[in-house]
Amino acid sequence: MKRMPAEATRYRYEEHGGADVLKEDRHPLDGPGSGEVVVEVVSAGISHIDSFIREGHEHVFHDDPWPRFSGSDFAGIVRAVGSHVSGFRPGDEVIGHVRSGAHATFVTVSAGAIVAKPRTMSWEIAGGLYLAGATALEMLDDLRIGASDVVVVSAAAGGVGSLEVQLAKRRGARVIGTCGERNFDYLRQLGIIPVRYGDGLADRIRHVSRGQVTAYIDNFGKDGRDVAADLGVPAERYRSSADRRDVELRLLQDDPVSVAHGTDLLRRVATLYAEGAFRLLVSGLYPLSDIAEAYRDLSQLHARGKIVLATNPVSPYRVTKARDLHESMA
Repeated sequence: MKRMPAEATRYRYEEHGGADVLKEDRHPLDGPGSGEVVVEVVSAGISHIDSFIREGHEHVFHDDPWPRFSGSDFAGIVRAVGSHVSGFRPGDEVIGHVRSGAHATFVTVSAGAIVAKPRTMSWEIAGGLYLAGATALEMLDDLRIGASDVVVVSAAAGGVGSLEVQLAKRRGARVIGTCGERNFDYLRQLGIIPVRYGDGLADRIRHVSRGQVTAYIDNFGKDGRDVAADLGVPAERYRSSADRRDVELRLLQDDPVSVAHGTDLLRRVATLYAEGAFRLLVSGLYPLSDIAEAYRDLSQLHARGKIVLATNPVSPYRVTKARDLHESMA
């Protein structure tokens, strides 16, 4: 069995700011305590809420001590198990979550914050699964989306949106996704009806929905409330980007009840993936050392699915992405 190194790497910051405040931090790697496991990280996701927290916009993190650490989603291999841990052993492949500190080569976490990685799930998908998947499930559960619904999801090609549309469709709902035209084919491949953003959005949705929309999930955060009202969506069946943000912040709390709830959602998401309920597109894979570049990519708001970090990518070379070529020619 592979031995743990004496040191590990993580990314930390000592002031609020953009991705450039993130610095590599080498630190001693201690063994796990009671109820804990040490996981060698293979991949880790990034998200917009990571950026909001690092930039100082989220008051629920204001009392956290400095320095602070980056990232909440990770996937990897259990390397050591503490006392009073059952169900996991060294060598197990797992998916997990932390309040912060997932952007690292090793993490030490409660055994209650990890679940088994399905064998059919790639490391890239596993690393970016927790926050997007748990948020999507939480939003759909909250709205009680079911087979009688016609649902509109904005920013439907993004990390959370792309999971919301697929899981809503899995529940039998008719799903309309708003996006830019370059994402139409992607949504059609998922079985989702695409509608273009911009002036006249409500009329275009009304046309394809045949005049009936029962729920509206706004990940875009601009005119969604007005559009939903124009479509006759009841106020209690509209969820804003601020509602989504509140869900994500709750999923990052580290009290025992919140951790257990997040892990339960992660387990459900992993099971749904194993059942073929959704696909998660990874549109950018960056070496961990390129973390600032990965966040800059995310900030462009043009990525489909997820952007993920890899601790040991097969190749360190950067590859020009199709969306970069599209934008350079636009």
